[in-house]
Amino acid sequence: MTDVLTKEQRSRCMSMIKGKDTKPELLVRSLAHRLGYRFRLHSSSLPGKPDLVFPKHQKVIFVHGCFWHRHPRCRFATTPATRKKFWQKKFDENVARDRKNIRELKRLGWSVLIIWECEMNSVEDLASKILSFLD
Repeated sequence: MTDVLTKEQRSRCMSMIKGKDTKPELLVRSLAHRLGYRFRLHSSSLPGKPDLVFPKHQKVIFVHGCFWHRHPRCRFATTPATRKKFWQKKFDENVARDRKNIRELKRLGWSVLIIWECEMNSVEDLASKILSFLD
């Protein structure tokens, strides 16, 4: 199936996809704050610029989109039908970069939690996951 948008229109659409302050990230930040935790955002001094940084606890949280970060066995981790090699290369690089950043953070003594976009359905489950990680 061919794209219904022109190359310029598709480029503009793709450039509008945000990397920070996404809805899932805002939900996790709001929840962590309501649970009484204070944190820093996107610390550039740490590998991968974690979404939430809890310096007092030496813990970080990444909020990953299932599509971009390839959540295993997730229905949202689909691959576009066109330009499969391009997309596979892009996804492989994202996953490799994530692994490298997590490995480096652990080497530096940080604990890492990844919250996936598809886990946003149950606020109670998400809250208990955050609490058990930070306590």
